[in-house]
Amino acid sequence: MNVEITKLSNGLTVISDPMPGLESAFAGVWVNTGGRNETRPVMGVSHMLEHMAFKGTERRSARTIAEEIEAVGGYLNAYTSREQTAFHARALKADVPLGVDILADILTHPTFEQGELERERQVVLQELGQSRDTPDDTIFDHLQAATYPDQPMAWPILGEESTVSHFSQQQLRDYMGSHYRAGSMLLIASGAVNHAELVAMAQEKFASLPRGETPKPRAAVYGGGDVRVKEDLEQAHLTYAFPSVSSSDPDFYVAQAYVMALGGGMSSRLFQEVREKRGLCYSVYAFAQSAADSGMIGIYAGTGEKEAGEISAVIAGEMAALAANATDAEVARAKAQMKSSLLMGLEKPSTRAEQIASHMFTFGRVLSVPELTAKLDAIDAAAVRRFGERVMTTAKPSTAGIGPIGKFESHDRFAERFGAGVRLRAAE
Repeated sequence: MNVEITKLSNGLTVISDPMPGLESAFAGVWVNTGGRNETRPVMGVSHMLEHMAFKGTERRSARTIAEEIEAVGGYLNAYTSREQTAFHARALKADVPLGVDILADILTHPTFEQGELERERQVVLQELGQSRDTPDDTIFDHLQAATYPDQPMAWPILGEESTVSHFSQQQLRDYMGSHYRAGSMLLIASGAVNHAELVAMAQEKFASLPRGETPKPRAAVYGGGDVRVKEDLEQAHLTYAFPSVSSSDPDFYVAQAYVMALGGGMSSRLFQEVREKRGLCYSVYAFAQSAADSGMIGIYAGTGEKEAGEISAVIAGEMAALAANATDAEVARAKAQMKSSLLMGLEKPSTRAEQIASHMFTFGRVLSVPELTAKLDAIDAAAVRRFGERVMTTAKPSTAGIGPIGKFESHDRFAERFGAGVRLRAAE
């Protein structure tokens, strides 16, 4: 990547990432605020703002916004995470100015008209209901609640019915005014873009953004708890979490390699032992989740009621085995998967822009491809074993389950498999 970066006088950072040969561009605005920045009375407000931004401005109605971008074959989208909210436009080269203009318009001149708010409130409430009907989605909210109890990092991004039902126009305006501040926002465009033109557009279109930075969120504190919800389902959805590293930690990529070797693909230990050898489930995988000041290693398994009683011990055994004897070959496979994902992602403007945003919020700069690949190449089996031992011997794990979970091993029993006195040896 050959990025150019300009910081405007109001604090907005503008980044261009030209990709020769492309006839379109992906442009987006990333705001360094998300679910963890909220207070309990406005839980879910970041997500509601994401919806309401497209529901009308001083110059455009909700329908006009949709029609203008689709009239040129482009599209708009957005998402909310626990740490950021992002708004995207994709368009052909000649129509990039229109995409940027719409993004600026919805972020600087939204009206939050009451009728639109009431309609969108119902849409979000339906989204909440749909989420609750999807246990392999909801389970991760329960795992988050178990891992970070009684703090914003634990709260569902969608909010709750009690908060969504009472959001007011003034609450939306107040939150946007205090958290959508130029010093904590990035305008990034990848593809058929020209940096000077992008900066000129930003200077004109985003001039009215409030100066300053987003207030810092409450620090995340790993807890290690348990959430269980018995439901009449065909499958038991089981999850586990362990303390890990932040997104800026030197061991960030070691954690990724550990997860890949543990449960990141068909050759991983969990897939081979839990599914292929024992037939205990259809789906099992591991994942790494990192925030600015915290992180977790997670495992998901979808299994039957009977098998739920056996699977926890097998998972703990494979984790102990990986910590004891991670091999050069499996770590090499993990690194190859990570490197291919990185390099293949660079072929897509949207992935490149996402990566740039992640680097800027984490490091304050964009890491080069050689720098990233060097970090991956430096990982060896000893580093993965060391990280695995750290996972096995530090704070107690979190567990969460939904469905027929009567045989799901108790949290206390599972926690006994971890800690300072644990013996690290190959699974039998």
